[in-house]
Amino acid sequence: MCDCFKTAEYFLRLQTGDAGDAISNMKLQKLLYYAQGFALAILGNPLFPEDFEKWTFGPVLPVVYDKYKEFGSDAIPRPEGARLQEYTDDERKLLDEVYFTFGQYSAWALSEMSHATPPWQNAEMGKIITKESMKSYFSTQIEK
Repeated sequence: MCDCFKTAEYFLRLQTGDAGDAISNMKLQKLLYYAQGFALAILGNPLFPEDFEKWTFGPVLPVVYDKYKEFGSDAIPRPEGARLQEYTDDERKLLDEVYFTFGQYSAWALSEMSHATPPWQNAEMGKIITKESMKSYFSTQIEK
């Protein structure tokens, strides 16, 4: 299991002009949310131990928000280097699939999409979105 910062960097390394707009903090939060949800459903394990909270514009990992808040709504620069060996083949496949499926959407579209998910809807504002609720919901969103 990696931490949320390494997973965030993985997505930031993938960003190109070909996949929608560049990755802002808001967009990164939603990519992490979908990655964690699908990891719980498909792999049966979280990608990282940190928990999301219900915030106004969707699910947020507060520690990741704090790390990148200096960029506001601007693009977060693409980090150099690649640390693919930190992930299993299944994890890399999942992260790539999440990026190429959801990375094409704007931060605002992803925010609206996340608002339609029961884990976010059923959590109290400012409180943790449980991994159990994410696993339960995202398990219904995969093709069996």
